[in-house]
Amino acid sequence: MQADISAAIAARYDDLNIEWNVDVTAYPSIVALFEEAMTDFADMPACSSVGHALSYAELDTLSANFASWLQYESGLVRGDRVAIQMPNLIQYLVACLGTLRAGMVVVNTNPLYTERELEHQLNDSGARILVLQANVAETAANVVAKTGIEKIVLTEIADLHPAPKRWLLNAAVKYIKKMVPKVSLPNVIKFNDALKKGAQKPFTPVALNLTDLAMLQYTGGTTGVAKGAMLSHGNIVANVMQIDGFFETFGIDAKGSVFMQPLPVYHIYAFTVSMYSLRKGAHTLFIPNPRDLGSVVDAFEKYQPTVFAGLNTLFVALCNDERFRSITFENLQLTMSGGMALTQAAAERWAEVTGCNVYEGYGLTETSPTATTNPGNGRQLGTIGIPVPQTYVKTVSDTGETLGFGEAGELCIKGPQVMQGYWQRPEATADVLDSEGWFSTGDVAVIQPDGYIKIVDRIKDMIIVSGFNVYPNELEDVCAKHPGVLECAAVGLPSEATGEAIRLYVVKADDALTEDEVIAYMREQVTAYKVPKSIVFKDDLPKTNVGKILRRELRDLAAEG
Repeated sequence: MQADISAAIAARYDDLNIEWNVDVTAYPSIVALFEEAMTDFADMPACSSVGHALSYAELDTLSANFASWLQYESGLVRGDRVAIQMPNLIQYLVACLGTLRAGMVVVNTNPLYTERELEHQLNDSGARILVLQANVAETAANVVAKTGIEKIVLTEIADLHPAPKRWLLNAAVKYIKKMVPKVSLPNVIKFNDALKKGAQKPFTPVALNLTDLAMLQYTGGTTGVAKGAMLSHGNIVANVMQIDGFFETFGIDAKGSVFMQPLPVYHIYAFTVSMYSLRKGAHTLFIPNPRDLGSVVDAFEKYQPTVFAGLNTLFVALCNDERFRSITFENLQLTMSGGMALTQAAAERWAEVTGCNVYEGYGLTETSPTATTNPGNGRQLGTIGIPVPQTYVKTVSDTGETLGFGEAGELCIKGPQVMQGYWQRPEATADVLDSEGWFSTGDVAVIQPDGYIKIVDRIKDMIIVSGFNVYPNELEDVCAKHPGVLECAAVGLPSEATGEAIRLYVVKADDALTEDEVIAYMREQVTAYKVPKSIVFKDDLPKTNVGKILRRELRDLAAEG
């Protein structure tokens, strides 16, 4: 059966004239990939945010300065972890690439994390430096004393803008818009001061190879504990090269084009797309706050992007915006969808408004992320496409038996982009990654006879809210700590606005407990997108004969109204 699946995928590659044998080891590290681009595209714009662009040469210099500061001033050594917590700003690439150039490991950190979530991640990763954007510093201020963070590098929104624009924008954000909280942080150095100190000593290049750890990319799990997926330089390099193999099917000259990036770059989907655009000499346009729909529309009008990386909920919101519908999209050649399922209605509406089709792909944090995608010359709406080069897929039964075409089973993936494992969690790694390198996704899929794949269900009860993974066990563990809660269960319900919305079923321990109290409590404990949209109180919850709560029965109950 596996041979038949591989043959079907090979036939699709031949039909679509896609190269299977791309060189996934073309660069020994992300740094080598980046440094080649710095030479080839030195005078071209590399990235921009809040109205200011850095050229490739400037990004080269600034990231080298940050790397030098890490090497000589931070007290860290090769392999140490550096957490970066900021929205989409050009400072992110400076800090990220500087960290990698110093031979250290990037720990991407969601600015929306609650204190509990941030404390866990910083301690679990062992991060010693936190690069922090001032606007989101309040949470960090409340937890760093309980972590191993030794120094904080603090940046403001316009730190890399030229003066006097830098001073005016930073002052406006701080004093007029009052978007910067007044907090007390220990051992702080300003971002620009770190760059100045780093510039005083020459950066010492570090010899890196494909097996070196590049990132700890945190993802939730069925246990409710966030785990750090260990992504190597080789994982990211491979995925960039695999994406390149498909990008050619769109006939786009990426050099000098604008890649619009509204999704958070601390998310692996946006990160890898950004690494690809850097390699190709494109201009990555960062949108700091995609929830501010007006800013996204402004960017479309001003920059006329060639490539747009989004997800279903953003497509829907933009197409419902009157000003967006009035834009001419003559430069838009490719719209990519990932992070959550693409609905047919959203895809058709986007094509109607923009004149550009949406191409859906599939991946996970553990696959760096792209595992499959729809090629430009072979789109099948409703599928996640075919595997990217040198990626193998299969579906398996509950007993681990490999299934044939059209048989629904758990989707498993094997390829050079699959993670090394979960950070310091060998048992969790063994649960999903076997000795032959097959990664078990937890998603139920069907492989068609033509090699295209459809996701039909999820084994795990993961809920996807606006492209973010939410794990019911985590919510239940948190909610159950409320003294008024006896037991609870979280399920996802269809939502036009966010793909899925969270409903929490609760059995009271205190009859006085109210829905508002539960929601307020959850807001204190979890990131906003994890907060339930509705609370339903019940006398008891459906369970198996061994006491396991039956979430599927609850979903069925919700569907009945």
